[in-house]
Amino acid sequence: MHVIVVGGGAAGMMAAIAAAQAGAEVTLLERNEKLGKKLFITGKGRCNVTNAGDMDNLLSSVMTNAKFLYSAFYGFDNRALMEFVEEAGCPLKTERGNRVFPVSDHSSDIIAALQGVLRRLGVEIRLHTRVKGLWWEKESGPSYGEEERPKKAEKGSVRGVLLEDGGRLAAQRVILATGGLSYASTGSTGDGYLFAKETGHNIAECSPSLVPFHIKEDWCRDLMGLSLRNVTLSLHLNDKEIYRDQGEMLFTHFGVSGPLVLSASSYYMAKSRGKDGARTRLLIDLKPALDIQQLDKRVLRDFEESKNKQFKNALGQLFPARLIPVMIRLADIPPEKPVNEITREERRHFVELIKALPLTVTGVRGYEEAIITRGGISVKNVNPSTMESKIIQGLYFAGEMLDVDALTGGYNLQIAWSTGHLAGTSAAQ
Repeated sequence: MHVIVVGGGAAGMMAAIAAAQAGAEVTLLERNEKLGKKLFITGKGRCNVTNAGDMDNLLSSVMTNAKFLYSAFYGFDNRALMEFVEEAGCPLKTERGNRVFPVSDHSSDIIAALQGVLRRLGVEIRLHTRVKGLWWEKESGPSYGEEERPKKAEKGSVRGVLLEDGGRLAAQRVILATGGLSYASTGSTGDGYLFAKETGHNIAECSPSLVPFHIKEDWCRDLMGLSLRNVTLSLHLNDKEIYRDQGEMLFTHFGVSGPLVLSASSYYMAKSRGKDGARTRLLIDLKPALDIQQLDKRVLRDFEESKNKQFKNALGQLFPARLIPVMIRLADIPPEKPVNEITREERRHFVELIKALPLTVTGVRGYEEAIITRGGISVKNVNPSTMESKIIQGLYFAGEMLDVDALTGGYNLQIAWSTGHLAGTSAAQ
């Protein structure tokens, strides 16, 4: 059995490994000069390889089509992945939020471990190799190349792939793992969507996800580079809360980013699509460990200790230095007002501001800053038990190009590993 895998990212490498382990002859085609180019930059170069949570946690962190992933997750879960990586020579560690990283903090070590397994299994790796389409034939007629396309979905079987240099590479099975549209500089240019569409597959509308927010308030730019840790961020669509979590966020020249924001964007893309004019706000709880009564007592205590100071000089114990001018600006308390003259009503408003610092969302950044692509090949066209196309026999899909996505924290890479493993194992049968 000859299996061609198109795409040398996380899903593609795992698919090639699984197919080879199952006894297939495997050729891995990659358009770049090296494998794992996007994997190299994940987790800020550290590679958040998976999440160590239980199965309920994994499935609940999938935002789109979680049920489609049951077979893939149960067939090759996070524990199996971690065991595989460590046996391949890359020790792992688990950090806050059950995020799993290589002990070395170098994503290159994950890639090197995978490449080592590929070599030991005898997988043929062809770099600098571009695929321009699928070579297949419909049930009742000739094979299709670039010049001949079906006008509607027709059942068929794969014959191999068409190469950009004009050649054809034959195989009984083809696995597409070409990624989505995020980080196009790594080779994720959406070619796989085109190949799938040309063979009659439906493509769910694509959009950037796990992506920073544009914010209306100009004071965000004044805080560019400031990171807030252990805050609670909530996302509100038309005054309805649709997301809340505690962690870290970052102010930027255009708005906000960081782990909390990226996860919030996934809910934003899921809930706000098609709702033009929807009012979207973020609220930051700067002191989540204190309820509003406890925080009021804390502020009152700080004010009493600074009763002879002006308001602008009495906030050093409450906020990072760069945040103080913004909080003064938004508090509606004159900066020079003596602390002992601040009214109860002014203090109450200030405490409420600390518990719910508001930001107005005007949109999200583009694919160049998105961690993943939301949307992709419709799961209705794919057998969840094998990852095989329901339209083209012998064609399989894996990874980000499928219409599945999850929150930040290692979950999307686990989708890549699991679907890649299932596709590879199934294709080798």
